[in-house]
Amino acid sequence: MAHISPARKAAFNILLAVERGHSHSDDLLRGKAVNALSAPDRNLATALVLGVLRWQIQLDHQIRALLSRPNAKLEPEILIALRLGAFQLLHMDRIPARAAIDESVELAKQAGNYFASGMVNAVLRKLAKTPQTANSLDQVRIVNTEGGGGFNPRNQPTVSAGALAPDNYSSEELALAQAHPAWMVERWINFYGIDAARAICRHGQSQPALTVRLTSQAVEAELRAAGINLEPGQLLTVARVVVSGDVTSTAAFLEGRARLQDEGSQLVAELTSENPGQKVTIILDCCAAPGGKTLILAERNPEARIVTMESSAPRLEQLQNRLALHAARIECRLADATALTEDSVFDLALADVPCSGTGTLDRNPEIRHRLRPEDLARQAERQRAILASALRAVRPGGCVVYSTCSLEPEENEQVVVDVLAATLNARQVSLAPRIETLLRADILTENGTQRLRGSLTPEGALRLLPGAFYTDGFYIALIERIA
Repeated sequence: MAHISPARKAAFNILLAVERGHSHSDDLLRGKAVNALSAPDRNLATALVLGVLRWQIQLDHQIRALLSRPNAKLEPEILIALRLGAFQLLHMDRIPARAAIDESVELAKQAGNYFASGMVNAVLRKLAKTPQTANSLDQVRIVNTEGGGGFNPRNQPTVSAGALAPDNYSSEELALAQAHPAWMVERWINFYGIDAARAICRHGQSQPALTVRLTSQAVEAELRAAGINLEPGQLLTVARVVVSGDVTSTAAFLEGRARLQDEGSQLVAELTSENPGQKVTIILDCCAAPGGKTLILAERNPEARIVTMESSAPRLEQLQNRLALHAARIECRLADATALTEDSVFDLALADVPCSGTGTLDRNPEIRHRLRPEDLARQAERQRAILASALRAVRPGGCVVYSTCSLEPEENEQVVVDVLAATLNARQVSLAPRIETLLRADILTENGTQRLRGSLTPEGALRLLPGAFYTDGFYIALIERIA
């Protein structure tokens, strides 16, 4: 039996599980099978899984063009073997073509598809001989990490940008060039314009920033002493981007003094915490897991009691473990945020609602393959219910911050419009004053503040578009309950 490297075998199993809908790549890449690999193999397995998922639409297009029957139904094992081989051939410069082809063929054989393995061999050899035009494919090149180096679970392999898609690309051509569903790209062009859509697509194909939140300046010095290379964050004074080094192995990370959290996610909690002129004694976090925003709420409001809600028992347990140090003043409830019984109780509420996640395609690439246009209406129905419930729960004069990591208007401004139309005692308030207060408090950077001012919608909500900001995409709105 021919040899298959542990990294390729792990990547094959994860991609097969994702293809069958059994789990998410993020969870599987943190699982026992991957953690048992050497650091170089974990790097390569991560690069293969995320690379294949990001470029799957384009890979399938190129693979099927070389099949004798392009529309033939392929078994999942064969499809994964082909995608793995094709990705290495087209996107990983330092992987020898022979290794990419031979091990993909062997993966097909060991999956019980001995006869189909011949087809895998033939297709990949044709692909290896086909000249690739980077300009027409708008490809990025991923540097091979098989030779070693540090490993951070959230830090993907280095990506260097390829050629930009020409300005006259149609939505279908841009979608194929950047391996996104055409229906998504067409929507983004309609809502945000061609330049923003191109930036969103390219961001979705890139390595997400590994951002750490520092609890003190001493923590930064500690991380640097541990060999972690840091750069300032884009928006927040306590945020740092990890350039190199394994932050997850440091004492600061293990003890919770440095936390990994996207800067846009941190900003949501900072905007919720800032309540000018109002004393905050009790806060509601409607959909709290995994707890990163809750921790910021606790830090910024040290005397307030916080009630968190989570409808999933496993996620609630993870939330409780993460918030254990604050257990005396944080209540964790196993409850659905749409079924809140409190009325006029809370000073502040955060409704960071479940959503399609289209603002996170760089770190959650399989969303583009699972999401369907009709899913947006279902998401919006639940989002409206959560926001309406949170508005009932805050007292007159209290505020709800509504946020999603979606780029889709149905889940964002339309939810706010619909809830306000059905709620007489609420109004949308501009986030501009809170942004200025955060600047004066030295929480926002000067440059970050300038950019946020330019990202306010006419209604005063914030829209962080991937590509415009090196963060996940977010929509953030402030709703006040009035007497």
